[in-house]
Amino acid sequence: MPNYRRAKVHGGTYFFTVVTHGRAPLLASNDAIETLGDCFRECQERSPFAVDAIVVLPNHLHAIWSLPSDDADYSSRCAWIKKEFTKRRLAAGAQERSISLARHNERRRGVWQPRFWEHVIEDTDDFDRHFDYLHFNPVKHGLVACPHEWQASSFHRWVRKGVYDREWACGGYDGVARRLAGMSETTGEVD
Repeated sequence: MPNYRRAKVHGGTYFFTVVTHGRAPLLASNDAIETLGDCFRECQERSPFAVDAIVVLPNHLHAIWSLPSDDADYSSRCAWIKKEFTKRRLAAGAQERSISLARHNERRRGVWQPRFWEHVIEDTDDFDRHFDYLHFNPVKHGLVACPHEWQASSFHRWVRKGVYDREWACGGYDGVARRLAGMSETTGEVD
């Protein structure tokens, strides 16, 4: 078994990929997205952090978080969000995927993959690449032609703030793909 260690930077900014169990489309409904948003907001009240950017796709999400200067504990925040989302969705009658006996014995459910992937944002250029990758992701997966067509994204907030033009990346992969070439290796996402 590999010796897995998470990067811990107090006050760091991190890019995350969190995937549903078996890549099932458990995040495809408005109810699921609303529940996930509630869990994020409640977690922020319990343990403050900034959500700089987020996109929720049917079977995974990407997010960029910034933690307070004296804090590097993103792992417990992510675990709490996943746990609360699971409890609330299952209580509301959502279906989970079947799991192995070993996962059952570990008290896991068939909603999320056991872990998540994180990347410490190293500098402004690294932030910008991950920021663009996150917002371009619905286009990359063929869900929409333009980022503004995907509702479960912070893209709309950044358009309102003037960071993005509403029509950004509507031409498809051309210029954006060149800028984001090789990003799958740094996002934990499998193409």
